[in-house]
Amino acid sequence: MAEYSSLLSDLSENITNEDLEQLKSACKEDIPEDQSNNITSSKEWFSYLEKNDKLAQDNLSYIEHIFEISRRPDLLTRVIEYRTTVLKISEDDEIDTKLTRIPSAKKYKDIIRQPSEDEIIKLAPPPKKA
Repeated sequence: MAEYSSLLSDLSENITNEDLEQLKSACKEDIPEDQSNNITSSKEWFSYLEKNDKLAQDNLSYIEHIFEISRRPDLLTRVIEYRTTVLKISEDDEIDTKLTRIPSAKKYKDIIRQPSEDEIIKLAPPPKKA
């Protein structure tokens, strides 16, 4: 639990008031506007997420997603470091667990693969003019 508190404290120190507004905006579907207006610090934001089951010491996927869409790779990296060192969940394990997000590259790797020769549709040449 100490490591988790330390993580939240570390994250809080790196979230400015401007960042907080951006993070709250990224959560607007999950935090009603009247309650969002009452959140004035990153610690209050983390506390709200914990009370509403969006964040726990073994469930970080929500804030990973928020940091990812808010373009805060520095914060995301800290959360991933916590996940791999404290929770002992590696990138290989993450597909099988609810604790982590699935990186975009893994989500889409089957979609962007190159088709095989058998899958390519061959078109007949255009008819010759008489």
